Amino acid sequence: MKAKSLQGLKAIRDKVAEQQRLAAEEQLRRQVAQRRAHADATLFARAAGKVEPLRPNGRVLLANDPPAPIPVQRQLDDQRVLKEAISDEFDAGTLLDVDDAMSFRRPGVGTDVTRKLRRGEWSIQGEIDLHGLRREDAREALAGFVRESYRTGLRCVRVVHGKGLRSPGKTPVLKGKVHSWLIQKNEVLAFVQARGDEGGAGAVVVLLKPSG
Repeated sequence: MKAKSLQGLKAIRDKVAEQQRLAAEEQLRRQVAQRRAHADATLFARAAGKVEPLRPNGRVLLANDPPAPIPVQRQLDDQRVLKEAISDEFDAGTLLDVDDAMSFRRPGVGTDVTRKLRRGEWSIQGEIDLHGLRREDAREALAGFVRESYRTGLRCVRVVHGKGLRSPGKTPVLKGKVHSWLIQKNEVLAFVQARGDEGGAGAVVVLLKPSG
């Protein structure tokens, strides 16, 4: 930096002196701040006293359990099965044993099974009453009842379908449908017309496969 006159030289000298003064003040401020920080740290250490790190305690921090997944697919499968697994067009007449009382048993199931059902040797563990339901509602209700009974391990249940005395012409329409629907359910091993004290011609006693 060159000065063309004495006044210019003086101005340069004053400017350099001002820069030196500002630098000295900045350094002094830093020193004061460092001393204060050191004093604060010393004061805290004196107040806290002697400290030691905690020993490892073997604890593991676990994340919160995630919410249980919603079995959407299972619900969809159940709905599809309820609607499609049993048909109103299925003819069960040729598969029923009609003697002193109507009965059904799957191939490989002995006559002793239906005989024991008729005698009441199986304890009835659950029941569904389809009285007053429309055909579609009765079909879905029965399918759901059979599936749920099988899942929970029930072996012998009763299905009350009524005698059709209130139907037009007093024809037991629902009774025949129930027989057809039960035959189409794989969980059903056999069923017989209920005894008089269990509903007689207005109900059937159903034997289900063992679950699992």
